[in-house]
Amino acid sequence: MRRVAIIGAGKIGSTVVDLLVASGDYEALIVDQSEDALMTFRERPGVSALAMAITGADALAARLKGVFAVVNCAPYHLTTVVARAAKLAGAHYLDLTEDVASSRIVRKLAVDATTAFVPQCGLAPGFITIAAWDLIKHFDQLHDVRLRVGALPRYPSNALNYNMTWSTDGVINEYCEPCEAITGGVLRETPALEECEAFALDGVAYEAFNTSGGLGTLCQTLEGKVRNLNYKTIRYPGHAAIMKALLNDLNLRNRRDVLKDILENAVPATLQDVVIVFVTVSGMKAGHLMQETYVNKVFARSVGGEVKSAIQITTAGAICAVLDMLADGALPQTGFIRQEDIPLPAFLDNRFGRFYAPQATPFRDAAE
Repeated sequence: MRRVAIIGAGKIGSTVVDLLVASGDYEALIVDQSEDALMTFRERPGVSALAMAITGADALAARLKGVFAVVNCAPYHLTTVVARAAKLAGAHYLDLTEDVASSRIVRKLAVDATTAFVPQCGLAPGFITIAAWDLIKHFDQLHDVRLRVGALPRYPSNALNYNMTWSTDGVINEYCEPCEAITGGVLRETPALEECEAFALDGVAYEAFNTSGGLGTLCQTLEGKVRNLNYKTIRYPGHAAIMKALLNDLNLRNRRDVLKDILENAVPATLQDVVIVFVTVSGMKAGHLMQETYVNKVFARSVGGEVKSAIQITTAGAICAVLDMLADGALPQTGFIRQEDIPLPAFLDNRFGRFYAPQATPFRDAAE
């Protein structure tokens, strides 16, 4: 029985606890500054709860001694503090962050680490890179690699065509920060919410636009090896224009706390969502110009008798699968591990990775 610390008792952190403890192979220590958020975990078999504000690595590390791994589900601005604490405690480290600057610091922390550091283990960044790399390996020469991911309400009913299915801080951050891309063979930064494109999938119209952090380390891995590489977030048409007005015209880009308050008090959450994963790779194969595509849709479903949203399932399932592979010795035990280092077949064969198996029909009445 391995003891794992989960930092953050939000939607994803709580789902990670549920999945790991239900497997029978893990005990969970869940850490959050909110006693209210931890109440549901009190007295649960296999779970201990610790209420503490995360203000410094040393104090947190003292409470993490003896854990096998630290799974960081806290807001992105705490990434580096938690990573440093995991290193001090001698624990493996995994996180979900899309924040590029924080991930660069985590990469540096991993250089001389005696444990494994596996940042960006969620959906995007995370699984999307694992899926893309599996296609990339089929080509002799790469031309274009396009990664698209969306966590969307199945029944949009407001002007944003959106419901809060994920971390509000995370959404705002990826809409504001610079985005990495390779264009014409040159690594560059592009502005978020730009380069909006329209497409249809299964008869439904979507838009996709630049957002920050979704590529993980793929730009560095493919620099000099691909003509074009980019990541975009999928939304329903019209979403990008409204968000640009809020962020730019109303200057809420520089008042993120105000924007967060508006979104959380005006845009309802939903469990009736769908996650779309769409990867297209083109290039030369055996002397021919070819294209391959990976498409997947994951819907909300019941897990252990409790309804979980698609974004909860895919994000928590991904980081639990990587943790499981780490525990089984299927991944390196020290240093920095890229998502590109995780084989797609092994991931999908994992008990938690199987949540990505395509569903014949959605869980129609998940929240009813």
